This record gives sequence, C-alpha cells and structure tokens, in this order.
Amino acid sequence: MKDAFGLPQSLLVLGGTSEIALATARRLVVRRARTVWLAGRPSPALESAAAELRALGADVHTATFDALDPESHETVLGKIFAQGDIDMVLLAFGILGDQAHDERDPVAAVRVAQTNYTGAVSAGLVSARALQTQGHGSLVVLSSVAGERARRANFIYGSSKAGLDTFAQGLGDALHGTGVHVMVVRPGFVRSRMTAGLEEAPLATTPEEVATAIELGLRRRSETVWVPGALRVVMSALRHVPRGVFRRLSL
Repeated sequence: MKDAFGLPQSLLVLGGTSEIALATARRLVVRRARTVWLAGRPSPALESAAAELRALGADVHTATFDALDPESHETVLGKIFAQGDIDMVLLAFGILGDQAHDERDPVAAVRVAQTNYTGAVSAGLVSARALQTQGHGSLVVLSSVAGERARRANFIYGSSKAGLDTFAQGLGDALHGTGVHVMVVRPGFVRSRMTAGLEEAPLATTPEEVATAIELGLRRRSETVWVPGALRVVMSALRHVPRGVFRRLSL
C-alpha cells in the first residue's frame, strides 16, 4: 500500500530503460518504494537498471514486455500482478521516430503510432483493470507537450502523444471513484538519449526534474502535471494562435 504521503511502496515500470522512468524509480526507492518491476525488452541496459536500483536497497525484478505485442500484455502483466499488489504503474515507453524519414516511410511512421499509442492503450487498459481489481493504485502516463498541438517538425510523434493523452484523460474519468488514480505527465523537451543531437527547445528539462514533478503530483494526487510548470501557460496561449500564424512559428 502507499505510505502516508501517497507515495508507492511497489512500482511497475513499463519501459524499464526509460531515463525518466529510472530517475523516477530512483527517487521513489530513496523515499519508500521497496519492490520494483522493470518491464521491457531484454537487454544489458535493462539488467544494468535493475542492478542500480538493487544497490539502492530495492527488491527488483525484470520482466519481458513488448509494446508492439499487445496480445501478450494481459499474460505478462497478469503474472506480475499475481506476485502481489502494485501501488503504481508508470507507463513510460515510447519512441520519437525521425520525422523527415518517417514522412517518406509510412511503415516507420506507423511503428511510432503503434508504440506510443496502440501499445499504450493495451497496456494501460490491462494495468487499469488490475489496479481496479486490487482496489487501489496509481497509473502514471508519460505524455508530452508535443501532443497539445500538431507541429510541422514532429506531427507524427505529436499525434501519437495526442492520442495517448486523450486516452489517459478518459481512462482517468472512467476510473474516478474506484480507488485508482490516473495522472498524465506532460514534459517539454527533455535532455536525454532520445533527444541527443536535437536542437534544444525553450524551457528544456531533465529526467530528474520530471521525476521530482511526478513525486509532487503523486503527493497531491494531481490529474495533470506539466514539466516545467510554466509550460501550462505557454501551451494555453499557443493553442489559441491562428493556424496560419502557428505554422510559421519556429518551434
């Protein structure tokens, strides 16, 4: 069960090598979390992440999970939940893709959509049902400000995050009153492996800063978390910029 401050004692990370997810896991283990499941494709990086969290004192398990194989999600996640209650599921998998390449390669574009949206719908629904069955828990979904409004520079990625964001909001409404809390996290540009080599956007943040915001959101039982918080105001303004003007902005 969660502690008196609303922080989890057990955590399941879907996307076990995500830098944001690992920064969050480290922070929660230092606070109180004692059992961590890292689910992802088998790799040295996954094992290294597990070893790092064990060194902090957590009981860490790994599980094979593939966002692109939704038929396996119920079985894989069912086995994890069968081991004991999970206080928090962090849905953290996703790919950025290569906009210029993906526009010319529809199969690659679909892979971005299937990973970021379709896979998340499946894993989100399976996780939500398991949390609801146990009667408590939080589902934290890593969205993005890119989903707030389509931009020429990354509309394939942005559209997948827009779908994910809308899905997570609706799921949160559907679970209201069940004991299950859904929190949508909308970071801006995050300095990470995924964005290495890209021009840094204004109000850039780090995985550790996103992890701090996630912890605060859990304590407050927030439904939406912006990282940094100033992006809430910025995106509110950008949503109302006329389309003809918006497409000419250098964003």
